[in-house]
Amino acid sequence: MPEFLRTTSDNPHFQSLTDELDTELCRIYNTRKEDYEEYNRITGLPTVVLAYENGAPIACGCFKAHDAGTIELKRMFVKPAFRGKGIASLMVAELEKWATELGYESIVLETGIGQPEAIALYRKLGYADIPHFGEFPEESRSVCLGKGIVC
Repeated sequence: MPEFLRTTSDNPHFQSLTDELDTELCRIYNTRKEDYEEYNRITGLPTVVLAYENGAPIACGCFKAHDAGTIELKRMFVKPAFRGKGIASLMVAELEKWATELGYESIVLETGIGQPEAIALYRKLGYADIPHFGEFPEESRSVCLGKGIVC
């Protein structure tokens, strides 16, 4: 069972993990990091969660306010060697718990069609398709999902 740490986007482990995420996304979508850097850069965010196993960072996720009652889940990543062990589900649960503690009532997220495992995970966790939003409202490679959370 991983240990979770609530931290900020200034944490060097978060920065390292999101760099790995960006590398993976570039591989999946045949893009370059600089193509999406302005959208993927997260600074000054106080709602970051890291997962550790034996003291080593293995996963991350975070959220930011989308509107007064909704958060947007961002920068979810589990190192490949740790996938298939339920860590992503535990990470989402920890992020949802923190969001409810802060009084939020719903969650939205955007992911891509090149990440079918992520889409399946979110749907398994109760997320449903919603209209596109954010930086890529007409993006055909984008899938937007959301759900209500109980306070």
